[in-house]
Amino acid sequence: MENIEKVCNFLKESKPYYLATAEKDQPRVRPFGSAVIYNGRLYIHMGKGKRVSNQLAQNPKAEICAFNKGKWMRIQCELVEDPSFEAQKAVLDGAPYLRNSYSENDGKNQVWYMKNAVAYLDSFTDELEVIEF
Repeated sequence: MENIEKVCNFLKESKPYYLATAEKDQPRVRPFGSAVIYNGRLYIHMGKGKRVSNQLAQNPKAEICAFNKGKWMRIQCELVEDPSFEAQKAVLDGAPYLRNSYSENDGKNQVWYMKNAVAYLDSFTDELEVIEF
């Protein structure tokens, strides 16, 4: 649990972090802000029906990049949608600013957890740290 908490905290402190997906042969990158641990998994949020959601439905492989206080983290993972009410509620409770636009009952809310994740924490001065979760 310590590994996933370290990654989650880094993402929260880095706002925004950047999520990369693929659309056919073209990479797509956009800023994100949510990072919530629920049931031992690291979740992110997005609006259902957005292009990023459709891209992940076609290819769940993603990379996340974040920078904070002279260090950067790259996370390679697969993102898996969790349509459960409980997961949606937990993510919205953990990132309450999202409640301005989403609720767990609105049909627009979508949460995804990271699977087979490897995070690389690096800087110009410290040794590379590899974190699997």
